[in-house]
Amino acid sequence: MTDISLSDAYYSPNLPVTGYQSIRIMSKKFLGTFILSLIAVVIIAGTFFYSGYLSTRIAEKESRQMQQWVTAQQLIAKAGEDVDISLPAVIIAEQKDIPVIETNEQDSIMSFLNLDSQSVAANPQYLQKQLQAYKKEGHVVTTFIDPEGRHFNRYYYGESQLLMLVRYFPVFQLIIVIIFIAMLLSALRFRHKTEQDGIWTGLAKETAHQLGTPISALSGWTAMLKESDDKEWVLTEMEKDISRLNRITERFSMIGSTPRKTSTDLRALILRTMDYVRKRAASSIGLQTGEFPDDPVMVEVAAPLIEWVIENLLKNALDAMEEGRGLIRVDLHQVNNQPVIDVTDNGKGIALADLEQVFRPGFSTKKRGWGLGLTLSKRIVEEYHGGQLIIRNSEQGKGTTFRIILKK
Repeated sequence: MTDISLSDAYYSPNLPVTGYQSIRIMSKKFLGTFILSLIAVVIIAGTFFYSGYLSTRIAEKESRQMQQWVTAQQLIAKAGEDVDISLPAVIIAEQKDIPVIETNEQDSIMSFLNLDSQSVAANPQYLQKQLQAYKKEGHVVTTFIDPEGRHFNRYYYGESQLLMLVRYFPVFQLIIVIIFIAMLLSALRFRHKTEQDGIWTGLAKETAHQLGTPISALSGWTAMLKESDDKEWVLTEMEKDISRLNRITERFSMIGSTPRKTSTDLRALILRTMDYVRKRAASSIGLQTGEFPDDPVMVEVAAPLIEWVIENLLKNALDAMEEGRGLIRVDLHQVNNQPVIDVTDNGKGIALADLEQVFRPGFSTKKRGWGLGLTLSKRIVEEYHGGQLIIRNSEQGKGTTFRIILKK
C-alpha cells in the first residue's frame, strides 16, 4: 500500500457519508418545486381561512353598526327639544360605508344611503335589483313606528367595500398563484428540455471524443505497419486499441438500457483503470492508492460502466491540477458494510457557487469539454447501480474528494 501527503485534516475516511455535498442535484430540483408548491398551497389555505375569519368579524361589526344606526335614527325621530341628540347624530354621520335601502311595511322603497346615485338615476331598476340582493343575503333591521306594530320600516343593507375586498381577496390571490405556478412549470419544462438537448448533444460529442483517440492511434499503427519490420509489436498495440474501441462501444450501448451486472473484483477494476490513466498523465502528477485492501472486493456491477465512472473521476482530477502538478489518491474501503471509493486530488478545488452545478448536464469549468462526464457518471452510479456519487469534500486551493458508494 502506498500513500500520498494529502492533509489529514482535509481527508478523513471516518467522516460521515451524508452531508451537504451528498444532497442530490436532481432531487433538490424536485424538492424545490415541491416546497414552492407546498408554500403556495399553505399561503392560499391560510389566506382563505384568515380572510373568512376577518370577513365574519367585519360582518358582525357591520351588523352591530346597523343596529346602532337604526336605533340612533329612532332616538332622533322621537327626541324632544330638551333631549341631547349629539351622540345619535355622530353615529348617523359616521355611517358612510354600508349601503342601505329603507322600505315601509309594503317593501316600497322610501330612501337609500351609500349607493351610487348616478346608477340610481340612470337605471330605474337599479334600486330594485339591489333590494332583492339584500333580501337574499338576509341583512335587514326592522323598526316599529306604532306600539301595535302595524306600521314599521325595514332597513335592508349590503356589504361594505371593505368587507367585499376581504371576502374576495383570496380569489384574486388564487388566480395570481395559479399564474405563478403555471409560469414556474413552464420554466421548469423549458429547462428540462434544454438539459435534455444538452445531454444528447454532449453525448454525441463525448462519443466522438471517446472514439477519436483509439481511431487516431489505429491510423498511426497502420502507417507504422507498412513501414516497420517488427510487425508483431505493432499488431499487439493495434489489438490494445481495438480492445479499447470495443470497451467504448460496450459502454455506450449500456446507456439508456438496463446493463447486465456481474460479480466483479472492484479492487482489480480500480487498479486497471488507474494504470490506463497513469500512462496518459503527465509524469509530474502522482497517481497512487491510499487505503486499499489486499484481498479482492467482489461487487455485483456493470464493470464497463463503473470503470468508465472511475476513469471520468480520475480525468477530472487530472484537469484540476494547476500547472500540471499534483497528487491523486484512490481509496477503497467500507462504510456501513458498503464498498466506498474515494478519488482525492490536491488540485484547485471547486468554488462554493459551483458545488450544486457540477453534476448538471453541460456544466464545465474547463475551456474544452462538454460537461457530460460527471452527469453520466452520476447516472451510472445512482440510477443503474442504486448507489451514490457525491462531492464528499472540496476546498478551493486544497482539492476535492469525490466519493462513490456502491451496494454489495
